[in-house]
Amino acid sequence: MILAAQAHGPAFAQASASAPGAAADRPAGKTQQPAPKGRLFPSTDLGLLESPDRAAWQKPELIMDALRIAEKATVADIGAGAGFFTVRLARRVGPNGLVYAEDIQQPMLESIKRRVSREGLNNVVPRLGTPTDANLPKGVLDAVLVVDVYGELDEESSRIGLLRHLADTLKPNGRIGIVNYRPGDGGPGPEPEKRLESSVVEAEVRAAKLRVLDVVTLPFQYLLVIGK
Repeated sequence: MILAAQAHGPAFAQASASAPGAAADRPAGKTQQPAPKGRLFPSTDLGLLESPDRAAWQKPELIMDALRIAEKATVADIGAGAGFFTVRLARRVGPNGLVYAEDIQQPMLESIKRRVSREGLNNVVPRLGTPTDANLPKGVLDAVLVVDVYGELDEESSRIGLLRHLADTLKPNGRIGIVNYRPGDGGPGPEPEKRLESSVVEAEVRAAKLRVLDVVTLPFQYLLVIGK
């Protein structure tokens, strides 16, 4: 899901997270999505998420390094949107690795399918989630990447629920990467009042019974590396 107010990266629904589903092929009638809060970013405007300088200021390679994403890893891109990180993750883990590209809008997933096909990437599995279920298997992921998504959850309880939800998908030594815009009105990203201080997220990580393993400062953002 991408909210219209956020035109620089994918965003999750403004709803609480719960335990993920494990089935890749849900029975008919099980993929109906609840109406998300907020105005969804139009899939026809996905090009806005791919500014020419995005890699320069968002530092995707540094982010993947901090999460220790290596060949043969199994990872997930939450709120994958246009697939900016999905394709980079797919190249990083290689043909023997696996990337779950999750979004709650089917048009976004269709766009990702076309993109990975064009780029010859055969290790990406699109996953249609809902605002409360990312539809990921439990206990199999080496890393989960959440870029420009966490701050779109309005309620503290929803954000803590999301952290617990994602922790259930991890292997024992797996890592969650939360990338948020730093407070202030400089650079790209949402309006200042929608940005979260890293200290707020760190407190919520502790409330979710998880640990902050590292904090990385990016040009306009910060990355929290989280573990069990």
